[in-house]
Amino acid sequence: MALSAKLQLRQSQSLVMTPQLMQSIKLLQMTHRELEQFVDEEIERNPLIDRAEPRDDAATDQLQKSSSDQGDDDWQDGEPAWTSKAMADKLDSSLENVFPDDPGTGERLGPDLTAQWKSAGSGSNGNAGGSGDPFDMDDMAASAVTLRDHVGEQIAFAFAEPAARLIARELADNLDEGGYLRADFADIVERLGVEVEEFEKVLAICQTFEPAGIFARDLAECLALQLAQRDRLDPAMQTLLGNLEMLARRDFSALKRLCGVDEEDLLDMMAEIRLLDPRPGTGFTGGHTDAIVADVEVRAASDGSWTVELNPETLPRVLVDNIYFAQVSGQTKNPAERDFLSECLQNANWLTRSLDQRAKTILKVTSEIVRQQDDFLVHGVRHLRPLNLRTVADAIGMHESTVSRVTANKYMLTPRGVFELRYFFTVSIAASGGGDAHSSESVRDRIKQMIDEERPANVLSDDAIVDMLRKSGIDIARRTVAKYREGMSIPSSVQRRREKRALATAGR
Repeated sequence: MALSAKLQLRQSQSLVMTPQLMQSIKLLQMTHRELEQFVDEEIERNPLIDRAEPRDDAATDQLQKSSSDQGDDDWQDGEPAWTSKAMADKLDSSLENVFPDDPGTGERLGPDLTAQWKSAGSGSNGNAGGSGDPFDMDDMAASAVTLRDHVGEQIAFAFAEPAARLIARELADNLDEGGYLRADFADIVERLGVEVEEFEKVLAICQTFEPAGIFARDLAECLALQLAQRDRLDPAMQTLLGNLEMLARRDFSALKRLCGVDEEDLLDMMAEIRLLDPRPGTGFTGGHTDAIVADVEVRAASDGSWTVELNPETLPRVLVDNIYFAQVSGQTKNPAERDFLSECLQNANWLTRSLDQRAKTILKVTSEIVRQQDDFLVHGVRHLRPLNLRTVADAIGMHESTVSRVTANKYMLTPRGVFELRYFFTVSIAASGGGDAHSSESVRDRIKQMIDEERPANVLSDDAIVDMLRKSGIDIARRTVAKYREGMSIPSSVQRRREKRALATAGR
C-alpha cells in the first residue's frame, strides 16, 4: 500500500470562549466588594472609564446635554435602568444635617462654625491635605486597639527589668486571636537563654493581665484564671475544670462523685462557668469585620405581590468618556497609540454592557426565587419549599451553571431578614402520604421545636422524632434525624435527659 500526502477539508463546530466572555462569566459570581475592586482596577488601566458618583449626576446630565447638541453621544451611562438617581436627593450629607445643633448650647451651628469645621485639617481648596479629595470623617477615626497593643501597655507597667520585659513581649507575640498562648516553651527558653524559673515567673504575672484568662494554654486554664480573679477557684471547681469532657457529656452523676458536691452545688458551679469567656482575646482582634450588604431587596407590594429591586449600593456606576476619546484620537498620529485608544474604547463599552447584563441576570434569578418561595416570605421557614438550581434555570431559560454563579456569595434582604441566596435551595424530603415534598430546612426547624418543647420526664429519642414526623407526613430516616440534630449542636437524648432532670431538680 502506497503512502501519499492528501489534502482534505473538514467542517466541525466548537465552542470558543473569548477573553471578554470569560470575564463576563467571572463578573456573575463576584461579590459586590470584588466587583468594586475589579472596576477600580479597570479605571486605573483604562483612561476612558470613569466612575459616576451620585453627587455628580447633575454635572453628568449637563455634559450629556451639551454633547448631544454637537451631534455626538459623548457619554454612555452604564447605570442600570432600575437604579434610582433620586436617592441622591434624599441623602443629604451636608454638615448642617450631620451636626444640626451645638452639643453645648443646643443652638444650630452658624455659617462661621460650619466653615471652621469644614476648613479643619484642610488645604487651600478645603479638602483634606489639599489633595482635592472630599473631606472624610472616617479619616479622623482612631484605629482599633489590638490585643497585642493592649497587652503591650500592661507589660510596660508590670516589668521594670529589660530581661523580664523581653520574655513578656515574646509571650505576647505568641498569643492567638482568642488570647491563648500557642508556643513551645522549651524553644523560647533556649532561644532567649533564660532560666526556666524566671520564665515561669514572667508567665504567671502575664496571666494576671486584663482581660482575665489570656496567656492560658488550654480552655481549662483559661477558665481557671478567670475564676481565680473572682476568688471562686476552690478544690471542687478545680476538679470540675479538670473533667470538662465529662461536663460536655452531661455525666452529672460522675461529676458529683468526683467533686464531692450535691446536685444543687454542681448546678451552681455550672452556672458560674457559663458566665466565663472561653475566648477572652476576641474583643481585641484587629481585623475589620464587614457588615453584610444585601444585593437584592424584597418588599411587599400594595397588591399583595412582592417587589424585587437591586440594591443601588452594590451596583457600580460606570461612564465611558467619549469626549476625551474624541479629543485624544483626533490629535494622535501614531498607529500604535490609535490602536491602544480603540482597544480602550472597546473594553470600556464592553464593561458597561457586562455590568448591565450582570444586574439584569441577578434580578431575573432572584425574582424567580421569590416567586418559588412565596409561602416562606408570607408564613416562615415551615413553608420553605424544596428547590434546586435546575428548577430556576428551566423557569427563566438559563443554564444551570449561570444560576449557580449568580447565587454564589450574594444576599437577599426580605421582611424575614437577610438570607444568602443559596439558603433558598434545599434538599427535598419525600412526603409519607405521597403529597408535596418537604424542605430539609423546614424539617430541621420542626426537629428543633420538638426538642425545645420536650419535658424532662419525656425526652424524645431519634426514633420517637422519626415517628412523630411520619405522622405529620414527613418520610425521613433515623440517621437523617441524627445528622440534622448533630448539625444544630443538639446533644443526644441521654445527655438531654440528664441535663433537663438536673435543671428541673434545681428549680424545685
